[in-house]
Amino acid sequence: MVSKSEIKYFAALKQKKYRKAESLFIAEGKRLVDEGLKSDFECLRVFTTNHFNDTEEKFIAEIAKLNISIDKISEYDLAKLSSTKNPQGIIAIFKIKDTHSNIIKNEPIIALEYISDPGNMGTILRSCAWFGIKNVLISKESADIYNPKVLRASMGAVFNLNIIDNVNLIDEIEKLQKKNYLTFYADMKGINYKKIVWQKNTVVTFCNEANGPSKALKETCETSLTIPKKGKIESLNVAAAAAVIISEMQLY
Repeated sequence: MVSKSEIKYFAALKQKKYRKAESLFIAEGKRLVDEGLKSDFECLRVFTTNHFNDTEEKFIAEIAKLNISIDKISEYDLAKLSSTKNPQGIIAIFKIKDTHSNIIKNEPIIALEYISDPGNMGTILRSCAWFGIKNVLISKESADIYNPKVLRASMGAVFNLNIIDNVNLIDEIEKLQKKNYLTFYADMKGINYKKIVWQKNTVVTFCNEANGPSKALKETCETSLTIPKKGKIESLNVAAAAAVIISEMQLY
């Protein structure tokens, strides 16, 4: 039986400071839990309601084969762990990986500077996973990739990408330049992205919508690129812009 103190402990993981302190995070819903279990992230525990157990017997049996502890809890307790209004009845606890040890191979990289909106962050990560861009650099000031809203918006992409987060982005870009990477940043003005000759050793940075690229980023990157406007709208959402450009990058 799961104690009240355990529920309280795991519920605290909805906050960034506790996720960071414990190196744990919550994945909620069948799709996210399934993606996590298929990945190389370590799953510590799974919590389900009786209703989920009864309606998803096959899925529960697959989890049981992995020798992961499955605890049945009340809908009331699961709601304490949940970040949604209508929980699906399953939540898993995963360990946060030490991404700083990951090695970026000679492949395209997406970098994110000051992307603070969790929805935009998750959507960009989802686009990376869809279009086969595996490597992502994320600045210290950006949204936490283990934020429940980021995880949901990413549709599990966080489990399938080589993400190095909480970095000094300018330092990382300078290191990549020494490895002969071409460095771009997306902006309102720049070279038409369609005219870029994409190569494997390319990094493209997407920036905060409200403030645009930082002065340091502009001074560090070699080239700015843009998506030409045809309509009258003032700007394009950063996640939408990222999807358009990332779809072109897969043509290298």
